[in-house]
Amino acid sequence: QVQLVESGGGSVQAGGSLTLSCVVSGYIYNSGCMAWFRQVPGKERRGVAALCNDGTTTYVDSVEGRFTISQDNAKHTLFLQMNNLKPEDTAVYYCATDFHVNMPVIQALGGLDRVRAADFNYWGQGTQVTVSS
Repeated sequence: QVQLVESGGGSVQAGGSLTLSCVVSGYIYNSGCMAWFRQVPGKERRGVAALCNDGTTTYVDSVEGRFTISQDNAKHTLFLQMNNLKPEDTAVYYCATDFHVNMPVIQALGGLDRVRAADFNYWGQGTQVTVSS
């Protein structure tokens, strides 16, 4: 059974940093893409960053240059380093993976901001990130 468990959320002031972690078990790690999504109440869950099995990464424009997605293969863990956080980054953050999604698929869809949450089959429970001004 595939399990993804996030940790690392919390409350910070604007300009601060947080690092989210996602431990993956019961899955052929490094198949397809792994991604971070975020969701605010009343809105769709939207992709933020993705790291694919060919080593490529992609980010949505709003976090480019501030967020970094990475992984520790030995520990089957995905990370999201978030710097210079802004109040608009406040959301529940989810990690997700699916071996059907790879970088050519993301590019064919028009970029990570066009990828739907439904394109990913495996999800963590989410971790809250709150950024105060």
